[in-house]
Amino acid sequence: MLQTAMLDVRKHLLRGWVIPAHPLALTCDRRLDVARQQALTRYYCAAGAGGIAVGVHTTQFEIHEPKSGLLRPALELASETANESTGLPGRRFAMIAGICGSRLQAVREAALARSLGYHAGLLSLGTLPDASEDQLLDHCRAVAEVIPLFGFYLQPSVGGRELGYRFWRQFVEIPQVVAIKIAPFDRYRTVDVVRAVWETGRSKEIALYTGNDDNIIADLVTPYDFGDGMPLRIVGGLLGQWAVWTRTAVRLLGEIKSMNGSTGSGYAELLALGVQLTDCNAAIFDAAHAYRGCLPGIHEILRREGLMNGRWCLDASLDLSPGQEQEIDRVCHMYPHLGDFEFVAAHLDEWLR
Repeated sequence: MLQTAMLDVRKHLLRGWVIPAHPLALTCDRRLDVARQQALTRYYCAAGAGGIAVGVHTTQFEIHEPKSGLLRPALELASETANESTGLPGRRFAMIAGICGSRLQAVREAALARSLGYHAGLLSLGTLPDASEDQLLDHCRAVAEVIPLFGFYLQPSVGGRELGYRFWRQFVEIPQVVAIKIAPFDRYRTVDVVRAVWETGRSKEIALYTGNDDNIIADLVTPYDFGDGMPLRIVGGLLGQWAVWTRTAVRLLGEIKSMNGSTGSGYAELLALGVQLTDCNAAIFDAAHAYRGCLPGIHEILRREGLMNGRWCLDASLDLSPGQEQEIDRVCHMYPHLGDFEFVAAHLDEWLR
């Protein structure tokens, strides 16, 4: 097993990190662009991320289809490249594998990820739309027998399904759950998940990560107090938005941690940055068209920085929506301090070696 598997993933995730959802770099004929894929992984490592998630929505769920032949290559390449890039003594980096499909498929994918040195599986339940919540919980327990679980509340508009408080209350009792990505883009449902962790008393065992790309900074600075004066906090983020401008994201998370819950001018400035970041996310994720241009939008930023050669997706029908490119132009011009253009330019040649 690869060196990466030595990490105490629960302890690591509880510290709180920027974890980018890793995109899939393709050539113009929609084959895996190995050099650009490796460059992306090196970028995330150099930017100070605490891990990467591969095989998730941002990597394109189509790679889980056997006909694509891309799941093992994408997982393996990311693991090997991250291991090479983070091999310095004391460096810790979490490898998170996206897992989906039927129980048989999910268990097989979990076993594959484990064999490739992945520390946890980000389990998507959106591919089981007809399963009851009890059936979903049995599904989760089966996968947890193979690999530690990173729970995943994905919004329905990009392939997830609604899950009630009862589901999360039972999910967090699964011993192998190490973290949860909260990404319903809904404040009510976000509170459901946090309250479930609080009620079970497992806040020191299960790390909460925001996946709400529309509310990143507010999620990270909010104390979730349910009346006992012992607030829970979302400690980091596993985000498609953090697949771009990752160096800036690491700096922002560091600033939030340094505040240690204090308020004042610094707090207000962070909330103001949060509004700017949400404005950027609306353009990049194509909120105006129900997120149809989300993946091409991420790719467009990476293309402009030189990390990708194009916006190509496995689904040839996907590209920027009408007006989306102009919106991306606008936010890049308005908020240059949120970008990583100079950082990438300074290191791109070494990442493409």
